[in-house]
Amino acid sequence: MSALQAVSASSGAAGHSIEFRNVSIRFNSFDAVSGVSLRIQPGEFVCLIGPSGCGKSTLLSAAAGFLGTRGDAPGAVEGEVLVNGERVRGPDISRGVVFQSSEALFPWRTVRENVAFGPRIRGVRGGELRDLIDYYIALVGLDHAADRFPSQLSGGMRQRVQLARVLANQPRVILMDEPLGALDAQTRSVMQREIERLWQETQCTMVFVTHDLDEAIKLGDRVVTMTAGPGAGIKSIYDIKLERPRDETTPAAIELHRALRDDVAEEVLKTLRSQRR
Repeated sequence: MSALQAVSASSGAAGHSIEFRNVSIRFNSFDAVSGVSLRIQPGEFVCLIGPSGCGKSTLLSAAAGFLGTRGDAPGAVEGEVLVNGERVRGPDISRGVVFQSSEALFPWRTVRENVAFGPRIRGVRGGELRDLIDYYIALVGLDHAADRFPSQLSGGMRQRVQLARVLANQPRVILMDEPLGALDAQTRSVMQREIERLWQETQCTMVFVTHDLDEAIKLGDRVVTMTAGPGAGIKSIYDIKLERPRDETTPAAIELHRALRDDVAEEVLKTLRSQRR
């Protein structure tokens, strides 16, 4: 099967499910999250929001397989984290991670070389590699910048490279840790539309950490809010029934924004009160 045939075949496949079963995560003596249970359906787009330090990124790291499984290890996961019904025991190519900072890119490699890194490690070579990389660079709209280095790109373009690099491994789950947090408002709005388009085209399961309530409403099939830490858990889950593409100025979106704002504000106040003691 050629690279482009493989891309075509994988694009019709659903993303993988993710399930947290009574998950608690401790870093030495600090309880980051406690008793989290959540199932994310194959191909679903779920946004995680909550006050700073509530464990959103920690849950993402657990799903990515970045945390330990031994009870005495820092960041040890108690309970079960399952992807596609199988327990997560470490990183896997089926799960891609997009970080907030574009520093994750290799600055000494061009766009093409950054995107080629994963497939090359997997043994893809020659024309198959070229076709695969050309496909994903075009998918994120960077054909014209394929031979540039990260330092020659804008912030939004660097985030597109990160997306292409993850997509080139054809994952069934994409985990995004505030990937748009460092962008200006206009670029962020464009990237939100691009992420939604890529999700619809690839049918991957996406978990997206953000502090931006409007962003969560625009993108999520569901929005999960978390309680304040330590020992953070799930506070509320909202099913987003708004038609895509979404307009955050509609009465239904405004009402949802108010509910999310109140939930998060309540947890932020708890954090502030605890710090005054």
